Amino acid sequence: MQEKVVSFSIKNWADDDKPREKLVQKGRSVLSDAELVAILIGSGNRKESAVELSKRILASVNHNLNELGKLSIAQLMQFKGIGEAKAVSIAAALEVGRRRRGEDVGKISKISSSKDGFELLYPLMGELEHEEFWIVYLNNSNKVIHKSQLSKGGITGTLVDVRLVMKQALELGAVGIILAHNHPSGAMKPSAADKHITRKLQKAGEALDIKVLDHLILTQHNYMSFADKGIL
Repeated sequence: MQEKVVSFSIKNWADDDKPREKLVQKGRSVLSDAELVAILIGSGNRKESAVELSKRILASVNHNLNELGKLSIAQLMQFKGIGEAKAVSIAAALEVGRRRRGEDVGKISKISSSKDGFELLYPLMGELEHEEFWIVYLNNSNKVIHKSQLSKGGITGTLVDVRLVMKQALELGAVGIILAHNHPSGAMKPSAADKHITRKLQKAGEALDIKVLDHLILTQHNYMSFADKGIL
């Protein structure tokens, strides 16, 4: 006897289980992450509905959308029912969300706390799988003049050119700088090298009346501030 194939396309679900209709009728905020992903993929596989498949995909990244956004097309396609087109839809949607957040925090023009610095830089480096070192240049009102990537390296570390930092600060007319780098490992404890480069930049800045206001270490979910910890 031939096995009956059951369609798990969203259009064949009961009305109460259709996330598209739920979004239209009740608003996007009431949908779960799995329901939103289900709308993107449209259908599941022979054994799972789109929502069930989406729940399984999310469970593989501990229900963390930031982690989901890091999965490659090939990794997404490892799930049965996710072909290239669906994988691309998921990746594109999460990238749009990441860029939207970047535009929101791009409005930050003045740094009043370490949290402001974190919000400004997180979209640029918080989710990277390699380490980068950035400098934020400020005027005497702590307004952001410029931010730039100073170096990019492997997970083990980066190289920092002190002369280049101070040269750019003088050219921009900056009186203060904030140092920042990310730890892809998730560890927020500063290394001996982190402390050394901070002291080195502080010493160079003293002679030029350019103050190192903070050094931030960013991870995927949090940050550590040298200034807040009193180790600057």
